[in-house]
Amino acid sequence: MNHEDVRSQPTGRNQSALRDHNERLILTTLSRQGPMPGSDISRLTALSPQTVSVILRELEQDGMLSRGSPQRGRVGKPSIPMALSKTGAYSVGVKIGRRSATLVLTNILGDTLLDRVKRYDYPRPAPIMDFLRQALDDIRVHLGPRGWDRIAGIGIAKPFEIWAWHDTIGAPQSDLDAWREFDFSVALAAICDLDVYVENDATAASQAEHIYGVGHAWSHYAYFFVGTFIGGGVILNDAVFDGPFTNAGAFGSLPVRTQAGQIRQLIDTASLHLLESKIRQAGRDPSAIWQDLTDWSNFGVLVDDWISMAGSQLATAALTVCSVIDFEAIVIDGSMPADVRTRLVAQTRAELTSLDHRGLHVPQIVEGRIGPAARERGAAAIPIHAKHFLAPHARAKT
Repeated sequence: MNHEDVRSQPTGRNQSALRDHNERLILTTLSRQGPMPGSDISRLTALSPQTVSVILRELEQDGMLSRGSPQRGRVGKPSIPMALSKTGAYSVGVKIGRRSATLVLTNILGDTLLDRVKRYDYPRPAPIMDFLRQALDDIRVHLGPRGWDRIAGIGIAKPFEIWAWHDTIGAPQSDLDAWREFDFSVALAAICDLDVYVENDATAASQAEHIYGVGHAWSHYAYFFVGTFIGGGVILNDAVFDGPFTNAGAFGSLPVRTQAGQIRQLIDTASLHLLESKIRQAGRDPSAIWQDLTDWSNFGVLVDDWISMAGSQLATAALTVCSVIDFEAIVIDGSMPADVRTRLVAQTRAELTSLDHRGLHVPQIVEGRIGPAARERGAAAIPIHAKHFLAPHARAKT
């Protein structure tokens, strides 16, 4: 990677009182631009070579960084690139979904080291907490005591107002009402000592795309995640904006017009639960669309029809959000096979050309890269970035 090709990083200050800030700045630089020698870090961060050298040495002693092979061919001594250590820090991410809960253990690079899945007909707090207890025990064994102490926290990606799903998924209202007062921080404190971060599931997915996916290419874009229900995220100034109620990018609530002329919410016209319903109405078992996220070819024309409908609705929604914020791009991802996602993005792009876009900049329609694991990977990214990195493009403290 050419270090100059990546957007410029914030600069640091050399005062000793700002050591934590400068450590985060160096870790952030290595995270976003890859391994590099101290001289390059100094140039990109505006920290003095001496300050960089001291911090690199301490981070290496703490196990956060590892040394690469000496780079020869330059004038003077060979330079040694420093990189984030795969064993330097870990994080846990959890996705609470309609049909399943997923837990992942990731390292500081975002690699998934362990994953566990619990399937169910509908989500209830008690069985999910039993699942998390067992999965966390597995992580303790996998990492050992020293590794466990390097876990930054546990991120929870959950849908907004789970208790409102009764009509859509047919779950008993009494069971879903248990979520109204449920507090993950309190419940998890009884089984582990990890810091807990709770985020809207689609916003968490946008975090994953922004950190590990195509998000580096733009500073301002809207992100749509098509799952059982559809949601999204807003990225402004290179950072995910979650809003005062952590519900920014609630694109599923956008009003759209159906082919029959009715005004409905996007969640009712472009979500995957519609495909599930069509499969069931055709007398077939829809469970495969949740259990096999690699191949939906057996559903043929049913998937084709859903793509046609969802692509049209997504195009309208994309243009609508661009009338509020001047987005550079619309990124679309979802819990589906990669070929279905590619076709959905192509359909959205084609439908967008037929819409009236007077007074608007027409955004690029872009395919996301993370896929079905976006929500749990994004949830895991939140604690590790909160503990070890600067917020994207945070300014240097003075």
